[in-house]
Amino acid sequence: MCRICDASHAVEVRETSRRRFLQFTAGIAASLALAPLTFAPAAFARDAKAKDAKPPPKPQNQMSPAAALDRLMKGNTRYVEGTSRRHDFKSEREALVGGQNPFASILSCADSRIAPEYAFDSSRGDLFVCRVAGNFANDDTVASLEYGVAVLNSPLILVLGHDSCGAVDATIKSLKDNTTLPGHLPSLVNALAPAVKASADKPGDKLANAIRQNVIDVVARLKSATPILSAAAAEGKIKIVGGIYRLDSGKVELVG
Repeated sequence: MCRICDASHAVEVRETSRRRFLQFTAGIAASLALAPLTFAPAAFARDAKAKDAKPPPKPQNQMSPAAALDRLMKGNTRYVEGTSRRHDFKSEREALVGGQNPFASILSCADSRIAPEYAFDSSRGDLFVCRVAGNFANDDTVASLEYGVAVLNSPLILVLGHDSCGAVDATIKSLKDNTTLPGHLPSLVNALAPAVKASADKPGDKLANAIRQNVIDVVARLKSATPILSAAAAEGKIKIVGGIYRLDSGKVELVG
């Protein structure tokens, strides 16, 4: 073979080897890229089991529904009497970095005068709170409360209304005057209208009656919300109750 042919052959060999090397490294890279996807489900399962095996961040929050309600109301008594406990927020934050296990879930009005964490003299990680003007239960709030029960193991749900509720009052006026409120406010009227109409003929203060009826209606809806809340309530795993917060005293009165 002549020198020119030798040189051409050498170049061809080098190019072939280079192509094979690139193909090989590309295959390795592709395998590595796919590896996390291949093993991810098993890893997630192990992580989930490890997480479940960990003790809850607040073992004292593991209690029966009746005990949870008793603890909640004792906290409200301290709040009303002005003997609320001092809370160490720093240590509470550190303890809750890895998770939460609240002993009660609260569906409260968004009114700035009502703060469930204060009203029940609770610490961080004790209450799982959902707030919306008029404290009604739409799909989003029901889903949130389902999460509190099914994932966080909260044994108690309290629907918390309050006197002089502006959202309920606006609904009463809108229905009476047959007016449409601006923006997205009609959605509040639609949600609260059933309680207003159901209590319209009752004696006494119309606003107070509608506020109470709304709490009763929401409690009933949560108790019948399938499949999670209704099953948990039927099995006695959770308790669902209603209450009215009094602005003048801070006292929460349970609604039977």
